[in-house]
Amino acid sequence: MNSVNSAILDPTIGWTILAIFSVIWVFLGWFWGRKAQELDEYVLAGRKVGIALGTATAMATWVTSNTTMTAPELAYRMGVWGMLGYSLGSVGLLLFAPLARRIRRLMPFGYTSGDFVRLRYGRTAWYVFLVISLVYGLGWLVSMGMAGGKLINALTGIEYIYGMSVILVICVGYTLLGGFRAVIGTDFIQAILILTGLVVIAYLAIDKIGFDQIHESVTRERPELLNLLMPAAIMFLFNNLLFGVGEIFHSNVWWSRAFAFREDVGFKAYFTAGIFWAPIPIVAGFIALAAPAMDVNVPAADMVGPLVSSEILGVTGAVLVLIMVFSALSSSLDSLLAATSILLVEDIYRRHLRPKAAPGELRSATRWTILGLGILTWIVSALQLGTLAQVLHFTGAFVASTIWPIAAGLFWKRTNTVGAVLGMALGSIAGIIAYHMIGFYVAALTGAAVSMALVLVSTWLWPQDYDWDRLCEAHPGEEQTA
Repeated sequence: MNSVNSAILDPTIGWTILAIFSVIWVFLGWFWGRKAQELDEYVLAGRKVGIALGTATAMATWVTSNTTMTAPELAYRMGVWGMLGYSLGSVGLLLFAPLARRIRRLMPFGYTSGDFVRLRYGRTAWYVFLVISLVYGLGWLVSMGMAGGKLINALTGIEYIYGMSVILVICVGYTLLGGFRAVIGTDFIQAILILTGLVVIAYLAIDKIGFDQIHESVTRERPELLNLLMPAAIMFLFNNLLFGVGEIFHSNVWWSRAFAFREDVGFKAYFTAGIFWAPIPIVAGFIALAAPAMDVNVPAADMVGPLVSSEILGVTGAVLVLIMVFSALSSSLDSLLAATSILLVEDIYRRHLRPKAAPGELRSATRWTILGLGILTWIVSALQLGTLAQVLHFTGAFVASTIWPIAAGLFWKRTNTVGAVLGMALGSIAGIIAYHMIGFYVAALTGAAVSMALVLVSTWLWPQDYDWDRLCEAHPGEEQTA
């Protein structure tokens, strides 16, 4: 862990920047949440989000700490394929575009991805899916909490536990105040900050060092990073593609946006966001390749991004990186807090504990759940159970198994229910085994392959028939508002 003496910024500057942005985000959360009194307004922004806000929130949410910090880590460990492989995460956004349009059409009253699995495949599939979703959700939350603490420590010397706490407290605070309206609004601003920061850092890095010097230093000191035939890197390329698709296809973060967007917006917003997102991991990962040329001491691979950026650009660069990644963390943490809370409230609290709960009670339960998720994330993040990449890719063993049950269930009437259940369950188990016995770079690949085989073979041998009208389930008290 970096000490105060080795940090680029003085802790006072770090605390000042954190304080300024904390006040801004909390104020905006309160401002945008003033009118979010109804349940639909609080958790889905009234289902009227337009193309500009829709594109910005999709892109900003996907530009997480995992993009701005893990992409450099993977480039530092796996070279060219590391950053190119991470950029394939854009495929998930692109492929979800037609799914978002169909989701909004088939489920005009839907709230969660769990609603779809329950109505499409039944309760057993629903329970399996909820386990996968909650494991993934907690893993993503923890990876971002860890990234916040590591970033602030690397740049300012502020202790990990304090930096991580600030990030979580602020995101929980303004999400509590404004609900999904605050998430959408702040995402728009955060997207602008993220893109501006990346463009400036990339331009100044190339101008100061140059491609030739970077290439020469990497060739001399770490030639394996330029090896396009590195087996682990090639496997990671395909693994990350499936991991990204699985993350988006199953997660309520993206389903909640499909429900919140106007019916004609979903496809355009996700497709545009995917196009704009694709180059971001490449730019972020490229920064790590400058480490040998700069002779930067990298104590941990997941800190290489901010350390190299700060070394290249000095105090100004450190401030820029802090603002940019703080925005990336906030845009993802708030989205995940909002989406996971409504999943817990709708699929567990209402469906199992309070089936007759009124919308007002559900809104209150959602706020308490956001607070509880924040506390749980803080506890697990404080334990630091692994690097960012390890924590994140462990969840890949689970989520890739949902790709085929989700996609087939949305478009094929004859998808076999038993095959979908087994695909999610056995695919996740196979992914976990591969993660531990081979490596993180094959976990999602294995889970997706097993799940695909089970879904396709079972549907081919025992096709079923499904009535799409069963997905049009009205939520109590919401029949006239959707």
